[in-house]
Parts: sequence; C-alpha cells; structure tokens
Amino acid sequence: MTPRQKTHAVYIGWSAAVAAALVAGLVGGPVSASAAPRSHAVGPGGSIQEAVDAARPGDTVVIAPGLYRESVRITKALTLRGSGPGTVLTPGTARTRAAKGCAEEGNGICVTGTAERELAGVSVRSLTLRGYRRTGLWASRTDRLSVRRVTSEANGVWGIAQHRSVRSVLKGNTVLENGDAGIFVANAIDAEGGATDTGGTEIAENRAAGNRIGVTVRRVRNLSVRNNTVTGNCAGMFIVGDESRPAAGAMTVRSNTVERNNLFCPATERLPALQGSGIVLTGSEATVVRDNRVRDNVGTWPMSGGIVLFKSFVGAANTDNVIERNDVTGNSAADLIDGGGGTGNRFADNVCATSRPGGMC
Repeated sequence: MTPRQKTHAVYIGWSAAVAAALVAGLVGGPVSASAAPRSHAVGPGGSIQEAVDAARPGDTVVIAPGLYRESVRITKALTLRGSGPGTVLTPGTARTRAAKGCAEEGNGICVTGTAERELAGVSVRSLTLRGYRRTGLWASRTDRLSVRRVTSEANGVWGIAQHRSVRSVLKGNTVLENGDAGIFVANAIDAEGGATDTGGTEIAENRAAGNRIGVTVRRVRNLSVRNNTVTGNCAGMFIVGDESRPAAGAMTVRSNTVERNNLFCPATERLPALQGSGIVLTGSEATVVRDNRVRDNVGTWPMSGGIVLFKSFVGAANTDNVIERNDVTGNSAADLIDGGGGTGNRFADNVCATSRPGGMC
C-alpha cells in the first residue's frame, strides 16, 4: 500500500469512528444498526429503484450526479435526495423499467399510497426529471409529501402533480415546458366529485415557465399558493371548480408574480385557446387573491386578462371571492374582469387601469 493509500484508509477509518461516536453521543449510547435510519448511495450505472426497494421506512436514498434512465415508484416513507440539478432522471428502456406501473404510465417518480392507507412522510428533493410521457413527479393518496428543489421539465402532461393527497409542501421547485400544468393539485383525476380539503397544502416559491398553465388547482379547498414566479406560460394560474359540492375554494393566492404569460396554446377538448391569462378563477368560492403582481398578460381569447373571474364550463359561478391589494397593470383584454355572474365577489384597493365591467379600478 502506498503512503497515499494508507493515509486515505486512516482517514476513512477515522471518519467512521467519529460518526459512530457522534451518533452514540447524540442519543445517549450505542445505536442498534437495525434501528437507526440508514443512507443508501446510488451512483451512475446503479439502480435507484433497487435502492428504494432495499430501504426501510425512515431511510434516505442519496443519488450522485449523473444520468439515470429509469422511473421510480415509492411506497414507503423515505427521503429520495439527489445532488442538485445534475442528478437527472429520464425515461429508460424496457429492460430498465423496474418501477412496476410507474414507467408504463409514463411517469418519472410515483409516490403512491392506497385507499386504505395514505402514504405519509415522503420527501423528494434536489434532482431533475425530464422528458416523461406523462408526469415528472406523480403523487396519489399521500400525506405530508415534501417536494423541494426539484426541476421537472419537458414532460408530456404535468411537471409535478398530485391528487387525493393532503398536507403537501411543494416548495422551491422549477417546472418548465410541460404539456399541461407545471404544478397540478386536484381532488381526483379519475372520478367526478366535490372539492376535497387538502389540509393546508402549500404551493410556494416555485418558478413556472413555458408550460400550458403555470399552476392549476382543481376542485380542492384549504391550501395556499404564495410567492411563486409564473411567467412565459400560455396562462399563469387556474383556480378551477365546478357545480359539485363542496365547491372549490377557501384558499389563499398571495404575493405571486404572474407576468407576460403570452405563449399561445390551441384549444383542447376541455379548454378554449389560451393566451395572455394571469390568474383565472372559474367556479371558485371564498378564495382570497391578495398582494399579487399581475402584469402584461395580453391576449384576445375568452380568459385573457390580468385577474379574471370566468364562469366554469359546466355553469358554476364564482361566489364570495376577495380580490384585493393586487398590482394589476398592462393586461388585456382588461386588468380586472368579473365575468360569468356570481354573487358576493369583492374587488378592493387594487392598482389597475382597466376593468370589465368598468369602475373596479
């Protein structure tokens, strides 16, 4: 063994001893290896799914920088942590699709509980998801899911999406050039029904650009959408409800920057053509839209404008929403639009130049 190799071996032994001593000191004595959370390392050429399968609840899977051609299904409480944007997951070949169901459905990472038991306490952070046919990160029936510092880009439908989930934190992520919404939170995508209570889900400090819609929240209640930067999409934010009960709403949309969402997206089976929409409420009740900067969203389509109240396509009106203290300028067809009927909607103390009907600025 060379002197350099001996030094390296001594350093590794010293580091392991110090780490063991620190752990023992923190908990007041030796820790059983079977009881302590473990860390599982994955490097280029390794399988993330195999590490996830080997992990126990509470463990952490750490992924080194590199390109990983696979999908990953998570069905236990653990942390999946990349090493920053350079940790990239992209669709794999048939031979590498170990995540049963997730890859076949066209998703990158799937976090899934069951109807009988929600999956609680999963954390995904610091990695990139790119080019999946459906969704970069898909979550279903989860509780306290945390998604932070994830980049999800160029996926066929959604960047980060969840349904039937509660108390999530989606924070500090970047969603770019996805086919539908960059971030999508819904009651259910596989059934009709009233809005569900998210238990205080947070959509915060994300950046959305180049998507069809930056952020969509559909048929849910009790959540906050705050401090996001949404620019360069066809539409900025959609708050969507329908005629079912309970109605969508009872949420806060505040301190977001929603500017220049002027890409053009053609009509689909569900929506007309989109261009120049800032914040759109359709079929919402008791939602507070406050302290947002909504500027230079310009279009000539039905939902174009700064902050737009629009009757849902099944006829549900907006009721009892509060639109106040927003900076809404440079938008067209108008800065503020109260359309589609509804009662109890209040516009107050907004900085704006044009409104439909007139007199709201």
